[in-house]
This record gives sequence, C-alpha cells and structure tokens, in this order.
Amino acid sequence: MEIKRPLLLISNDDGYQAKGVKALIEMLSDYGDILVCAPEGARSGYSCAFSATTPLQLTCREQRPGVEVWSCNGTPVDCVKMALAELISRKPDMVIGGINHGDNASVNTHYSGTMGVVLEGCMKYIPSVAFSLCDHRQDADFEPLRPLVRQITERVLREGLPLGVCLNVNFPLVSEYKGVKVCRMAHGTWGNEVTKCHHPRGYDYWWMVGQYWNDEPEAEDTDNWALTHGYVAITPTQIDVTAYQAMDQIKSWNL
Repeated sequence: MEIKRPLLLISNDDGYQAKGVKALIEMLSDYGDILVCAPEGARSGYSCAFSATTPLQLTCREQRPGVEVWSCNGTPVDCVKMALAELISRKPDMVIGGINHGDNASVNTHYSGTMGVVLEGCMKYIPSVAFSLCDHRQDADFEPLRPLVRQITERVLREGLPLGVCLNVNFPLVSEYKGVKVCRMAHGTWGNEVTKCHHPRGYDYWWMVGQYWNDEPEAEDTDNWALTHGYVAITPTQIDVTAYQAMDQIKSWNL
C-alpha cells in the first residue's frame, strides 16, 4: 500500500513570484508535496474577498517532483477555492499563507489577504497557519524564520489544531529573536488613511495610505508588544466571531 506524503497547500497575497512564497517552498518541501496556488500579482488588503462576477483563470508556472506552482487572476481566497476544486484530488493536510512581506498583527488581521488564505482553509476544516515578517522589502531575508516555520509546520501536521482555529504567526525584524509569545490581538486603529491629490487634467483623486496606532502599547500580552520587543508572536485566531460576553446584554433588551 502506497503511503502518501502530506499535501501542503500554499498561497499568499504578494503573488506567486514573491520571495516569501519561494522561501516557504524551499523550507518545507521535505515535509510533503507542495501545491502553490497564488495570485498572479499583489493582492494585499483583499482579506476574505472572492470573485463573484469576474471569470477566473489558472496558469501553471512550475512543475517538478513534489512541487507544483499555479497562479490565478483572482484574490487569495479565490486561489484556495480554485486549488481545492480544480488542482487536487485529496484534502490538503495543511493550508499555509505567506510568508507575507509585512506584519499582519492587530487589526491588520482583518484586512490581510494572507489571513484570508488561512481563514478559508480553516473554514474548510483544514489546519491552517499564516506566517508574516515585519519587512515589506521585496528582497527580505527569510532565512532567520526557517527553524520556527519548520517547527510550527511539523507540530501542526502531527497534532492538528482545534476546530475553527488557525494560527497567525508574525516575526519581528530583528537579528535575533528573544523568544516566542502566544498572545492576543492588540487593540489598534488606522488613521490618516486618505491622501487627496489633484490631477493636471482638472479632477481630484485619492490614494489609500494610513498610519497605524497601537492603542495599548504597554499591554505585554499583545502581538504588537511582542513584535516591538523582539518576540515572535503567535495569535490563535478563530472563525467564530460571536461576542459571547455581549449576549446577555442584548438579550436584556427584550426585543
């Protein structure tokens, strides 16, 4: 009887050519067969969006023993859906997002296409993990992440994750990690998000930009604090967003 190697489904929001996804392939190819299905270009900020009105296309970019790389013209979530429906005949053992160029801590979790990847995997009952590095540069150095990326992947492959829970793993940009902290999402806000410009042809246009503020910088149990102080932050993230602590209050309205 043939024993199948684990199947790892990888996607991101930086595009299939990004260095982060290539680093994941190199780091994890000995753990199992790898299928990459990633956007054809950058799709940052797409969160859990999928294409309801745009036809989708798949393009095979690379095939070699144990590794297939495909691109899709849609969103990161489209990539996961398309891979599950069209590119594989068995359920992946794990869905991995990243490695993202830039952090996905605090409220960025809600905007992130990389987190969209793992939330989609989690909603399909597949153990799912997102990896992000606090470095937006195209040539970011992902080598320091290797030991922990491998350890976390191996642990999740062996033990799985609780139903409805995925992991959001963020790495600080430091020469040496102080350690690993399992922590909660920090309360933070974005401001100054729109810059207005005037075109020479006579009309106004706007760029989405923004500045992030950590609203609880001294809270040592948060992902922002961990990253600021040189720790790798692991935030267990769940699909169920019900505010259970508010249910009694809303019930008291006697609607």
